[in-house]
Amino acid sequence: MITAGIDVGTSGTKILAMDETGKVLKIVMRDYPIYQSGTESEQHPDDWWNQTADGLRELTAAVPNIAAVSFSGQMHGLVVLDKDDNVIRRAILWNDQRTTAQCDYLNNVVGKNKLLENVANIALTGFTLPKILWMKEHEPELFAKIAKVMLPKDYIAYKLSGQFATDESDASGTLLLDVQKRDWSPAMLEVAGLKQEQLPKLYKSSGAVGKVTAAAAKLTGLSEDTIVVIGGGDQAVGAVGTGTVTGGMCSLSLGTSGVVFAATDKFAVDRDSSAVHSFCHANGQYHMMGVTLGAAASTKWWIEDVLNVKDYDSEQTAIKDENLGNNSVFYLPYLSGERTPINDPFARGAFVGIATYTSRADMTLAILEGVAYSLRDNLEAIKKLGVSFTSARIIGGGAKSDLWCKITANVLNLRVDKINSAEGPAFGAAILAAVGAGAYPTVETACDKLIAVTQSFEPNPQIVARYEKRYPIYNDLYKNLADNFKKISTF
Repeated sequence: MITAGIDVGTSGTKILAMDETGKVLKIVMRDYPIYQSGTESEQHPDDWWNQTADGLRELTAAVPNIAAVSFSGQMHGLVVLDKDDNVIRRAILWNDQRTTAQCDYLNNVVGKNKLLENVANIALTGFTLPKILWMKEHEPELFAKIAKVMLPKDYIAYKLSGQFATDESDASGTLLLDVQKRDWSPAMLEVAGLKQEQLPKLYKSSGAVGKVTAAAAKLTGLSEDTIVVIGGGDQAVGAVGTGTVTGGMCSLSLGTSGVVFAATDKFAVDRDSSAVHSFCHANGQYHMMGVTLGAAASTKWWIEDVLNVKDYDSEQTAIKDENLGNNSVFYLPYLSGERTPINDPFARGAFVGIATYTSRADMTLAILEGVAYSLRDNLEAIKKLGVSFTSARIIGGGAKSDLWCKITANVLNLRVDKINSAEGPAFGAAILAAVGAGAYPTVETACDKLIAVTQSFEPNPQIVARYEKRYPIYNDLYKNLADNFKKISTF
C-alpha cells in the first residue's frame, strides 16, 4: 500500500509518498506567500490549496495508485468560510501577535481557572479563540458571515473530500475543545459567540473522513477511491513521525524553536504556571508540550548574522568534552520572548559572564548550552505533572550536530536518540494515512514497524554533575533580569 502525507506548513507544503515498509518514494515541495505587517501574520487558504493540488499532480505523475492521504498542519490558524464556502478573509496564523487584548480578556476576565477547567490551557496569542474574538470585535460584518471555522490542514482536507472535519490533536490548540472529554466546549463556544454547527466534526487523527471527490481527483491526479484521513496538528503528527507515541516517551525538536513533546496515556493540566500545553495526541491518547522560542534560531543568529559565516561545524570543532559544563559564559536564548515556563513576551537574549579571556568557542558553546538549559526548563515543567522519561528522541536541524545532542543529553541527564526518519510531520502524516486505510491496526504498531533508533547519546555522570551546578545559575539569571527586560521593551 502506498500512502501520502501532506504537511501544510507556514513556509510551504511538503508532500511525501511512502510504501508500506516506510520507504520514502518521492517528496514534493511547494511554497506560498506569507503576508506580514507589524504584529500581523496571514496567508490565503487558496494559496495552500493551489500549491498542494499542484504538488499532488507532480507526486501522482511519478507515484500512482496512492491508497490514502493524510495531513499535518500548522496549528491554531483561523480559516473562516461563508455559507457558499467562500473564504471570508485571509487566515490569521499561529505566529500572529495582534490578539494581546483578547488574551488578557480571556485570562483575566473569563479567567484562567475557567479556561483550565474547560479547555485545559490558558490563552496565548497564537491560539485560535483569541483570533475569533479579535475578528468579532474588529471585523463584525465579516464575523457575521461565518458558516464554517476550520484549521489550515482541515481546509485542504475539505477541498479534497468535501467533508467538514477536524481532529482532536489540532482542535486542542483552538481553546474551543474540552481536551479531557475530546469534544467541543459549550462554555467556550458561548465565549466565542459561535454555534457548534459552525465547527467541524471531530475525528481521531487516524480517522478516515471520506474519499477524494471527482473534482479534486481531476485536479490532483488522485483516484476517487483514495481515502482521506484527517491527520493532526504538526507537533503531534511530527511526534508520530519520530515514534513518540507511548507513555514515558519524549521527543525534542531543535528547529527554529525548540519543543519538548511528552506522550502520556493520562490527562493532566498545569494549574500552577499554566506553561505546559495539555493536548490530545494523534495516537488517541494525550500529550504535554513545552516550547522554547529561540532554539536553532539562536545558532542561526550567532553563526550567520553575528559571525557572518555559514559553516556551523567549524565553529564547534574547538569545543571538547572537557569544555562541557566548564563554561563560565551563560546565554539566555530569549531572542523573541519566551513561552515555557515563563510565558514572557518581553524576555530577551543575553550573554552573562563574559571576560577578557572569553573565546569565540566559549560564546558558541554558551549558546548550545543555553538552548539545552531552556529545553530542561520545559522538561522540568512537564515532570511536575507526574510524567517521567527514560529517553528522548531528537529531531530538527540542530540535531545534525552530534555535539549539541551530547550537550542536551548531559544537561537533561537523559539518553538522547537519533532515528532513521528525518522527514518529520509529512512522514507522520503518511503513517496516519496507512493506519486509517487499514495497513496497520494502530499508530503504535505502525511506528514500531517503521521507526528505529540509529544513534544514542548517553549522559556522562561527570559532565552531568558539572551541569547540575550551573543549571540553577541559569535559572537565577532570568529572575534577576526580568524587570529590566520589560523596561528595555519600552525603548
